[in-house]
Amino acid sequence: MKPTNLDYEALIVGAGFGGMGAAIQLNQMGMDKILMLDREKDLGGTWQINRYPGLQCDVPSVSYSYSFEPNPYWSQRYASGPEIKAYANHVADKYRLRRFMRFNTSVEKAAYDEGGEFWTIYPSEGKPITARILVLATGYLSQPKKPDIAGVDSFAGKMIHTADWDHDYDFTGTRAAMIGTGATAVQVLPIIAEKVDSIAVYQRTPIWVFPKNNPEIPPRIQKIYSRFPATQAAVRRLSDKAMEMMMVTAVLHGKKFPFLARGAEKVCRNHLENQVPDPELRRKLTPDYSFGCKRPTFANDYFQTFNKSNVELVTDPIDHIEADAIVTKDGTRREIDTLVLATGFNLWQKGNFPAFDVIGRKGTELGDWWYRNRYQSYEGITVPGFPNLFNLHSPYSYSGFCYFNTIEIHMKHMERVIGEMKRRGAKGFEVTREAEQRFMEEMWANADKSVFATTNCATANSYYFNPHGEVALLRLTSEREGMANAKRFPIDSYAFE
Repeated sequence: MKPTNLDYEALIVGAGFGGMGAAIQLNQMGMDKILMLDREKDLGGTWQINRYPGLQCDVPSVSYSYSFEPNPYWSQRYASGPEIKAYANHVADKYRLRRFMRFNTSVEKAAYDEGGEFWTIYPSEGKPITARILVLATGYLSQPKKPDIAGVDSFAGKMIHTADWDHDYDFTGTRAAMIGTGATAVQVLPIIAEKVDSIAVYQRTPIWVFPKNNPEIPPRIQKIYSRFPATQAAVRRLSDKAMEMMMVTAVLHGKKFPFLARGAEKVCRNHLENQVPDPELRRKLTPDYSFGCKRPTFANDYFQTFNKSNVELVTDPIDHIEADAIVTKDGTRREIDTLVLATGFNLWQKGNFPAFDVIGRKGTELGDWWYRNRYQSYEGITVPGFPNLFNLHSPYSYSGFCYFNTIEIHMKHMERVIGEMKRRGAKGFEVTREAEQRFMEEMWANADKSVFATTNCATANSYYFNPHGEVALLRLTSEREGMANAKRFPIDSYAFE
C-alpha cells in the first residue's frame, strides 16, 4: 500500500485521559487525520468503566488534571468519580476530540507493515484500518480480574465486580460477602455495610490507609482559581511537592531515606489505632509488608466499618465457593446471597499488557517478547522492533504520584520524536536497542535503591511486581526527572527512516 492511501495519520486505541492527551498533542502538531477507538460506549477510560458507589480519586483534585487545562471547580479536595467524568467531557469538548472518536469498538490485533512503514489495525467488526503511527492508550487497569477460586462460577446469587457495578441492585437486608481489601474495597465497603444484614470481608492482604482530610472547596476559592489561574497553579505545585515526598521519595529512595517509609507507616498505624479499639482486629488489619510495596490509600470510615456488629473480617484463606456460600480452608461455611468482587484488574496477563496482539518487525508479538525477555522500554513509551509505535503503558512508564504527570511526560516525548520525524521528512521512527538498554540499566540500578529491594515486600501481593518479580510498572525516578528527560533525551536515541 502506498503511503498516500493510508486511512489515518495516527490511530489511538483508548479514549481515556492518556488517549485524549495524545490526541491533543498530535492535533496541535498539525495532524488532523486521527482516529480514536474505544471499546466502551463513551470516553473517560477508567472513569467510564468504574461507577461503583463512593468512587473518588485518591490524588488531590488540584493535581488531578492536565496542567494546561486546570479545573477550578472541583468541589472537594478529593474529586468524586462523576466530577472527574464531567472533566473528561469538558476536555473532549474544548479540544474538539469527539470528532476523532469511535466507540463500542474493540481491537483484536495490530500489525506493522515493514515495506510500507505503517500499522494495520484489526477491529472486532468492520474492515482493517491503516495508520502511519499507532498510539496505545488502553490503560493499566482496564481488564477486570475474577478471582482464581474454585467454584466461583457456580455461585447462584448476585455477583458484582466493582468495575461492572449494578446500580439497580438493592443490597438492603442481604447476606453479603466481599473478596478483596484494596483501594476500591476501602471506598465501597462502608457504603454497602450500611445496607446489608451482614457482610463477611475476605482479606488476603491488608492495606496501608492514611486518614483522609477531604473538605469541600468553598465557592469563593473556586472563583479565585477561575479568575486567577496562577493561584491554583501555585497550590498545585505545593501539593505536588508534598505528595511526591510522601508517596514517591519514600518509595524510590528507601535505602537512602528509610525514615520516610517508617514515618508513613507510623501515621497509618496511629490512624488504625484511633479507629479500631480491638487489638486482635487491629493486628489483622495491619500490613506485615513495608510501606510502598503496594498501593496505599486514604479513608476515614474504612477501619470504623469493621467495628460494626454486621461486619466480619475473615483472614482465613478461601477454599472454594458454593452456590450459596463461601467455605474457608478451616472448614467454616458462611452462607451468602450477594458476592462483591473487589479483586481489581489483570495487569501482567496477556490481553492487558498489551490489550491485544501487537506485531512488530519479523512477526514479533510485543506481549510475548516482553514475557520472554523481561519487561522493558525506552523512557516508558517506545520499544525497539516496533517502529512508529507509542505505547503509553509500557514498562517503567508511570511517573510520580499522579497519572496526569505521566501523560504530560509522554506528550512531550511524542512532540520531540514526531517533530524530528517531520523535520527530516521521514516516514517513521524506531528507538535503538542501545538507547533502551541505557534507560533500563538506570531503572534496574534505581530499583536496587528502592523499598522494593531494601525492605520486606514478600507478602504484599502487589500488582507492582511482574511475573519476573521486577517492579516494572513504575518509572523509578521522580516526576521532575521524567519530564526533564522527555525534554532533553538524545534525539539520536531514535533511527528515522
